[in-house]
Amino acid sequence: MMMAGLLLAGLIAAPAALAAPDAQELLRQSDQARGGDLPGLAWEVRLANSGSASEDLQPMRLDVKANRTASLAEVREPLSNKGSKMLQVDRNMWLSKPGLKKPVAISPRLRLSGQAAIGDIAATNYAKDYAAKLLRQETLNGEPCYVLDLKSANKQSTYDRIVYWVSEKRMVGVQAQFYSLSGKLLKQASFQYDNTVKVGGKSIPFVSAMQINDALTDARTTLKYGELRVKTFADAEFQVDNL
Repeated sequence: MMMAGLLLAGLIAAPAALAAPDAQELLRQSDQARGGDLPGLAWEVRLANSGSASEDLQPMRLDVKANRTASLAEVREPLSNKGSKMLQVDRNMWLSKPGLKKPVAISPRLRLSGQAAIGDIAATNYAKDYAAKLLRQETLNGEPCYVLDLKSANKQSTYDRIVYWVSEKRMVGVQAQFYSLSGKLLKQASFQYDNTVKVGGKSIPFVSAMQINDALTDARTTLKYGELRVKTFADAEFQVDNL
């Protein structure tokens, strides 16, 4: 009788063990709230820096447009950088700016301003660039989260490793820690989602702010997102020859 009871308990517990969420799918879903895997979207990003090493850094404003596989960011302010463009297609990225004869290939790891890398501005496609593993579930600021370990799947990713907190209820990334290949913590980031966008008849949250803090100093970069527009773009807008 006892053996039957143990067997029944094991059968009841088995579905729960099998129901562990798929980390890669969690990542894919969370990407949408930061412009990843959406059919067509445009938005504005404003960057501001603070901290003792940020006195000479000017605020920036960029216009970004993206589809499922590409994104294009154009600098509007400051005037010294106006007209510079950063094109990302799949895992490749190029920079063009007034005075350059032709676009040059760049890495998304290059610093854009303050603590923000160029790859932080492009549409987020973590599910394509990282292999995800579920580390644990924990509560962050009162919100139950899945904690994912993201390992870079290619040399074109912005970071080598990310520990990423995804809200269980909202399915958005709420916190990130960015690491070097050697395991050194470089930066930490938090996210807010006060924007919404309607895609396919469904309203989904969209990032409104990203705050990136240096791990060793008081340097901080804040990105604010607005002016969201759902729009279909011609493929030619994401061709490097048209930069």
